[in-house]
Amino acid sequence: MAAATTAPSFHRAVTVLLLLAAVLSCHFNVATAVDPKCHCPGGRCRGLGVNYGTVADDLPSAPRSVELLRAAGAGAVKIYDANPNILRALAGTGLPVAVMVPNEAIPSLASSSAAAEAWVSTNLAPHIPATRVMYLLVGNEVLSNRAIRSTWRGIVPAMSNLHRALRSHGIRKVKLGTALPMDALSSSYPPSAGEFRADIAGDVIRPLLGFLNATGSFYFVDAYPYFAWAGNRDAMSLDYALFEGAASSHYVDPGTGLTYTNLLDQMLDAVVAAMGKLGYGNVKLAVSETGWPNAGDAGESGASVRNAATYNRNLAARMSKNPGTPARPGAKMPVFLFSLYNEDQKPGPGTERHWGLYYPNQTKVYEVDLTGQRPSRSYPPLPPADDTDSSPAWCVLAGGVGGKAVNETAVQAALDYACQQGSGTCAAIQPGGACHEPDTLDAHASYAFNSYWQQFKNAGGTCFFNGLAETTTKDPSHGSCKFPSSVD
Repeated sequence: MAAATTAPSFHRAVTVLLLLAAVLSCHFNVATAVDPKCHCPGGRCRGLGVNYGTVADDLPSAPRSVELLRAAGAGAVKIYDANPNILRALAGTGLPVAVMVPNEAIPSLASSSAAAEAWVSTNLAPHIPATRVMYLLVGNEVLSNRAIRSTWRGIVPAMSNLHRALRSHGIRKVKLGTALPMDALSSSYPPSAGEFRADIAGDVIRPLLGFLNATGSFYFVDAYPYFAWAGNRDAMSLDYALFEGAASSHYVDPGTGLTYTNLLDQMLDAVVAAMGKLGYGNVKLAVSETGWPNAGDAGESGASVRNAATYNRNLAARMSKNPGTPARPGAKMPVFLFSLYNEDQKPGPGTERHWGLYYPNQTKVYEVDLTGQRPSRSYPPLPPADDTDSSPAWCVLAGGVGGKAVNETAVQAALDYACQQGSGTCAAIQPGGACHEPDTLDAHASYAFNSYWQQFKNAGGTCFFNGLAETTTKDPSHGSCKFPSSVD
């Protein structure tokens, strides 16, 4: 990135002056959208990749989304299917692209080389080389879904067929893999104890690692320190999860003597240890998803703009130096941040819909430079990270009790579902019950949603009901009708 050493001294001086002017220009315009050229002479820095999901209403067009990716300094992009509009929008940008094969396509691709040939011909070949596709991920978290267990052994055959199909089209630079979360491991603590689940280690993971090793590809892992921290808050420092842990919070693995300064490294080295125990300790590692939620339901502690910005800024700064991990110092890893947008149509708890760098209206959730070159002092102040865990919360019909139901049929179906779960979930809204009045669909639905959520949230129950419900910190109780809260 330095000026050529053979350049005349006059040209070197002019170059220095021009670079100084660019630096000063960037420094005094820190409130504007981040331009990677400000921190990377020639724009050659490679920022974190970004997952570009589309499970949301009213998203910007694909060309505009690509502009937003580049404004944030993204160095790559991962998409969840071979969306032709997105692939065309990425043409000519030079951004490395990871394309995902849907889970439901795996059985046919595994059993038929003709199906793999057709898939590549239809979905990839028309876009290469104009679009720089570098990775093809066969399935998303397939091994986490026991309902499709019959698909598990098809992952590697599908990859093999796709590999041959790519070669038949003269496409040789695309690496194949599959995205797996941390639950592929039965043990991850301490990192040296990392081990794959017994039900997949021999039949699925070992052949997968053999394929990745033979083709020089990566083991792609979805690694979320947020979830690991949220499930162990009493034993784990938030700062440690956010790459800001003091020396007193650092962890020494008793099995290896390696010192860990952050939770992500611990998680990644657990995968490294697990691969080593199957004889493939040298397979390269990539992070297909990581990040931190910028909001969530009441009661989802730690999900805030402040913590999300802190995690992603620190991650970008760290990865810009290619630190590797304690077990693999200096190793280069592709890393993809989740996600480009807050996606309001995703099911599950509130955090599922709040991982974005941007709102769908194109405004930033917070400032971040994914190249990791922007000085931390140049960012504007962040809002405080409110701890919502100590505040009572309720689950009610979206719009509040008394609000008109948008779809009465859907609300009735959701109410019926809630009342059929647990014991006495809807007893209070039966005739004569304390919450029977007002005898309206909306009022009864709010009570049923809340009763269900309070009973089952610790077992994975969510306040969502296909988008019909929302959490609130305003007590919906009225008269003698008491709505149980999250702190009861």
